[in-house]
Amino acid sequence: MQKTIEYRQMEPEDFERVIALGNFVHGDGYLTKENLASWYTKGIKNDINANFVAYDQDKLVGFRITYANEQWHIDNWNTPDLWQVEPQHVAYFKCATVDSSYRGYGLGKSLLNASIDQLKLQGAQAGVAHLWKQSPNNSAVAYFERCGGKHVKSHPDKWREDALAGYECILCGFDCHCEAAEMIIYF
Repeated sequence: MQKTIEYRQMEPEDFERVIALGNFVHGDGYLTKENLASWYTKGIKNDINANFVAYDQDKLVGFRITYANEQWHIDNWNTPDLWQVEPQHVAYFKCATVDSSYRGYGLGKSLLNASIDQLKLQGAQAGVAHLWKQSPNNSAVAYFERCGGKHVKSHPDKWREDALAGYECILCGFDCHCEAAEMIIYF
């Protein structure tokens, strides 16, 4: 089946649909009005928006939330000494979500490339992400590798603190022990 997808920069009027799709795919409590508004703002630098949505007519079928370089906190889950790029030039790929019935059509890659184009205009030279290693067949890591991502380090229990604070992991519930692959793409 051929899909006609429209890609555009995310705007606040997309938030309700983004929250619904994100929580359906990642688990209840993953996205809230508050955290989405904060995450969205971190993707805008010099009036350039690096957050994108994908629609099939009126249906939201995917989105990508991305933080601009110098607009995110490098925490203990990041390993900047292994990035090979100065941290001030590194953006953060926060979240990518594609409706399960639209996977395999290149939506994730198209959303990522749209964000990268904007990140370059913002001054970034690379982007880091934490990929969910427990995704079916480790598909999140495989997708990011196909897009040019390089493995930096693995982080057990990456989302445990979020789960203890109310995020319900679709595999572990409120005591998440999923592992993240810290990965980087250079541009």
